[in-house]
Amino acid sequence: MVTGGTGGIGKWIALGMAQAGYRVVMVGRDLARGEAARSWISGRAGDAKIDLLVTDLASLAATASLGRAFAARYGRLDTLVLNAGVFRSRRDVTEEGHETVLAVNHLSPFVLIRELTGALQAAAPARIITVGSSSSDRAAIVPEDLELTRGWGMVRAYSQSKLAVMMTTFLWARRLRTTGVTANVVHPGLVATGLVRTTGVVGLAWLLLNPFAKSEEDGAKTPLFAALAPQHATTTGKYFKDCRIVPPNPLAQDEALCSEVWRATERMVNETL
Repeated sequence: MVTGGTGGIGKWIALGMAQAGYRVVMVGRDLARGEAARSWISGRAGDAKIDLLVTDLASLAATASLGRAFAARYGRLDTLVLNAGVFRSRRDVTEEGHETVLAVNHLSPFVLIRELTGALQAAAPARIITVGSSSSDRAAIVPEDLELTRGWGMVRAYSQSKLAVMMTTFLWARRLRTTGVTANVVHPGLVATGLVRTTGVVGLAWLLLNPFAKSEEDGAKTPLFAALAPQHATTTGKYFKDCRIVPPNPLAQDEALCSEVWRATERMVNETL
């Protein structure tokens, strides 16, 4: 399964998994875009089996339903690539009342892993690949205010959400260590995608950086490496950049702090579902 698999690097990740012989289930928000991506992959991966599930991952209820539907239909899952993400220029909230960047980038992946743990264990050895961001490398985090009700900023919200999902991914790695399911985080690099759609200084900086950014195809290389490399079949709880393991933000190695973030995340999820 590849979330955000209908565009950006997600489409190239889905293609790479299909070319590796996997049946790929792409998750996206838009049916027409999804069908176009499926056709694009089929044209490059021969007789690849590509399924499409349309879900709004900003909704935790919809995410949970997606996980349950997948488990009921397929029963097992070899690889879960959590690629979907958003960047917002102003603070807004979902219909369920969660800050949108946090909901899509962090809460939804947590819910999906929780719902698919059984399917992953049924396919073990299996891998969870969380697409993170180098913005987490210097991020701070406030476990008691993950929604950033105070001091919200577009860069702060994005980087904190990526640090939060890294921290819980590492805790999933510890919890699943004896099950044959691994969980790692990857930074795809600076990639020229449509993630940042804003004006002002950040929008201008993004436009200026785009000519120096990786292509979407190149951005998919590290996620695919972490998902497919035989030498990393048992590697877990690690952070990859440029197809190699690198040190993460030291906060992500603070088990007590990670546990605080986990408890805050679980509380928000449970209150919603």
